[in-house]
Amino acid sequence: SCKVFFAKDPLKIVRAQGQYMFDEKGERYLDCINNVAHVGHSHPDVIKAATKQMELLNTNSRFLHDNLVQYAQRLTATLPEKLSVCYFVNSGSEANDLALRLARQYHGHQDVITLE
Repeated sequence: SCKVFFAKDPLKIVRAQGQYMFDEKGERYLDCINNVAHVGHSHPDVIKAATKQMELLNTNSRFLHDNLVQYAQRLTATLPEKLSVCYFVNSGSEANDLALRLARQYHGHQDVITLE
């Protein structure tokens, strides 16, 4: 039931560096869709931070941890007071789903308008 992203000519990506992804033949592709625009793939600072965190704890946010609270406090301190609640999700899809569910709950409507 799951389709390959490029059904007619699928890519087999085997590695990535910076803003590029590479297929099994070494062909380079500019990555414009994988949420790497901020720092790119394999950024040394991100690898270092991720490694440090995984050495300490490698789990998701279903468990309580002080870092979640501290991050939320640092984040909300930069925002207007009305924006004082954080929801941590793992993807844009989850964020969109949560936003839709919150809007439906708040307004009591099920209708959605989307633009292509």
